[in-house]
Amino acid sequence: MHVVILAAGMGTRLGGDRPKPLTEIAPGLTLLGAQVRVLSELVHEDRITLVLGYAAANIMESFPNLQYVFNPKFAETNTAKSLLCALRKLDDDVLWTNADLYFEEPAARRLLAGRGTRLLVDRSHVGEEEIKYTTHEDGSIAELSKQVREPLGEALGMNVIAKHDLPKFVEQLHAVAAQDYFEKALENLTINRSISATPIAIEHEYCREVDFPADLEAVRAHLSKGPSS
Repeated sequence: MHVVILAAGMGTRLGGDRPKPLTEIAPGLTLLGAQVRVLSELVHEDRITLVLGYAAANIMESFPNLQYVFNPKFAETNTAKSLLCALRKLDDDVLWTNADLYFEEPAARRLLAGRGTRLLVDRSHVGEEEIKYTTHEDGSIAELSKQVREPLGEALGMNVIAKHDLPKFVEQLHAVAAQDYFEKALENLTINRSISATPIAIEHEYCREVDFPADLEAVRAHLSKGPSS
């Protein structure tokens, strides 16, 4: 298993004067630091790759022991192309996550306990601006976008691509537009059943995307009570 963290974007919606991954969510703990702390308990640090772009030097200085891949077009491309920068160099099962997702070890372990290509999802909440999903009759992912009608829940932004699905996924990441999210490439494959992806729903595990100031305050409030066990 290899891990890829997408940290190339500018994160302008959150505001502030620091790159979003280096936003402090608790004293001495950044958003990216929380991810690395959890993931390095599950895989060795030399199997964690950060995809960098904006403020790359600042992030590298904070995490000198990790692997790095650069998206030189980070200002004009979206997560599909950032993920492509990393995946075309790998040949393994890959867990990847957006760098603006706060999660704790139980959520990551739930995803890792699954099999095949799989997506961590939340069936209890469906935000208007979030990536939503539907399923085929067999329960596998069908549609995956912000425009899904009658969604079953939202995709949280942490997923696993199985090694046997990797070539098709890389091909689709190449094919989608520069401003597409990686979910577009996944949907192109799942909607016509070129690959099968399983939704893995969180239950009591805490997992929240930090997109806007209100999200940041919610995560800080959660951490002020102590992380979930």
